[in-house]
Amino acid sequence: MEKGSCDIGLIGLAVMGQNLVLNMNDHGYKVAVFNRTTSKVDEFINDEAKGTQVVGTHSPEELCAALKLPRRVMIMVKAGDVVDKTIDSLLPYLEKGDIVIDGGNSLYTDSDRRTKELAEKGILFVGSGVSGGEEGARFGPSIMPGGNPEAWPHVKEIFQAISAKVEDGTPCCDWVGEGGAGHYVKMVHNGIEYGDMQLIGEAYQLLKDGLGLSADEFEAVFSEWNKGELDSFLIEISTTIFGKKDEDGSPLVDKILDTAGQKGTGKWTAISALDLGQPVTLIGESVFARCLSALKDERVKASKVLEGPTAKLSIADKAEFIEQVRRALYCSKMISYAQGYMLLRAAEKEMGWKLNMGGVALMWRGGCIIRSVFLGDIKKAYDKDPNLENLLFDSFFSSALNKYQASWRKALIAAIEAGVPTPAFSTALAFYDGYRTARLPANLLQAQRDFFGAHTYERIDKPRGEFFHTNWTGRGGRVSSSTYNA
Repeated sequence: MEKGSCDIGLIGLAVMGQNLVLNMNDHGYKVAVFNRTTSKVDEFINDEAKGTQVVGTHSPEELCAALKLPRRVMIMVKAGDVVDKTIDSLLPYLEKGDIVIDGGNSLYTDSDRRTKELAEKGILFVGSGVSGGEEGARFGPSIMPGGNPEAWPHVKEIFQAISAKVEDGTPCCDWVGEGGAGHYVKMVHNGIEYGDMQLIGEAYQLLKDGLGLSADEFEAVFSEWNKGELDSFLIEISTTIFGKKDEDGSPLVDKILDTAGQKGTGKWTAISALDLGQPVTLIGESVFARCLSALKDERVKASKVLEGPTAKLSIADKAEFIEQVRRALYCSKMISYAQGYMLLRAAEKEMGWKLNMGGVALMWRGGCIIRSVFLGDIKKAYDKDPNLENLLFDSFFSSALNKYQASWRKALIAAIEAGVPTPAFSTALAFYDGYRTARLPANLLQAQRDFFGAHTYERIDKPRGEFFHTNWTGRGGRVSSSTYNA
């Protein structure tokens, strides 16, 4: 092997790593690869990468020696300590100005830390979200890079070449921001993905229990939905799933156990929302719904002792009900994305990032799991007004919600009458109604806080920022709380 002949190195030959390597090779880049279990390197070179210009190496030292300067090394390993250990194994063989890229699902605070720590050593770090699953990695993922801005010119060409493209050829990859910004945006993407999947699941159960639709009927309904406003990757793959038959000819989906797994990114999104005080309720409910699904044995027991509605729904017009559920799904999806963008805005402010909101929508427009026509409308909204306070203020979103909200309510009323759990649909509507309510009952809540903890309150007849305390019983003092803030 000729020293210093490879354009980029990649460590971690699980399916995502392998497919990214083959994608880079397709675009004319010479890639050196390494895996901790070195037999995997040889297997990859002799099998999937046979006939390509991919170069196998058997140590971090050999990998780094194979790379052109400045060296670019991409790490595709499990998030956490393994990433730090992999970086440590590379450091003796890297020089100032070399670039280390973490393309795994790392927590954004880890990427913040790594950016700073490596900058002190003269190494440029990129923490990049990569979405699209196995197929995306192979033929065009959505890539969300952040980290050290000095690294971007060195990785831009490769990343934009291998990423998905929208209709006009624009790559679904652009610089997101400093430190952990790239991984933060990927985390919110994954949270929205949790929400989208939960919403689709609730629409499925409502139509299954409410109308008794078969898998074949679902395939037809979802196929129709995918031609309109809900056109998206998740609706598309759901259509395919409904059509898949088991060996005995029955629908495979009906045989799958109803307990959902998770890797933690949805949970991270919900925790960050709580930390930043943002009401990202739909993603939170989606995480909890997965937790509830995991309590399978308890649910089976509960189904025998806890009662619900006994009467079946009487639905006169089947097509009308299907349309109501479709509209409920569309409206709830709008709320979820609005909440996701509220979180991005708050994080941007907190971290001092400068996020390009329209650019984020464009990055999610193709290649990734949440890709949908709908993201084009988000991009247009931010193109029209880059400082848009909330997506729901954009005329496209507000007019669609105004037009469909009555149908959304009808679908939820049917769910309640049928005893079908719809936590994500319900929380989306509760948020919508809360957000459009000029006066909420928080005045009573503030009075309660002042009563038991002297936390003070503001008055509607006084300027904002002026705080008052009342001696509610005549027995309390005049001193108010200044530090405790429950």
